[in-house]
Amino acid sequence: MWSGKIMVVFKDRTDAGKRLAEELEEYAGRDDVILLALPRGGVPVAFEVAKELDLELDVFIVRKLG
Repeated sequence: MWSGKIMVVFKDRTDAGKRLAEELEEYAGRDDVILLALPRGGVPVAFEVAKELDLELDVFIVRKLG
């Protein structure tokens, strides 16, 4: 994640999700927000965001083209 011109390094995906949730606090508990996660690396990050912000979480299955 970039913060201005400084690159932010996370310990792991759990840490990334928790820190991202801090940036998205304005969406906490909203009924009109659904968090979509891409499988593999995105799911652990999104899980932490959804948990911290009390949001609905769904997985968006995609297939590589080409």
